[in-house]
Amino acid sequence: MIGLVAALTAAIKAAGPIALGGRELSPWFSSIVATMPAAVLTALVVTTVFADGRHLAVGPGTAGVVAARLIAWPGGSVILCVLVAAAVTAGLRAI
Repeated sequence: MIGLVAALTAAIKAAGPIALGGRELSPWFSSIVATMPAAVLTALVVTTVFADGRHLAVGPGTAGVVAARLIAWPGGSVILCVLVAAAVTAGLRAI
């Protein structure tokens, strides 16, 4: 199964360059492609933070992300953001 998934992933990644054949993307499409990683990451974070099974919920994970955002906003380091988020989430779950 792992080999099949790896082969399928490689085929999907190869499809783009093969289909383009060395042509350049239009500036409009390049700008869309450039914003996709941020959009996908945001979607993953939002669904992980606000999902509780089948319902939307606010809990310790949400508080941890908010605390990390407060640290990141003025220019805090990523490591500090992760540590603060983990500490706040673990602290609230322990309560």
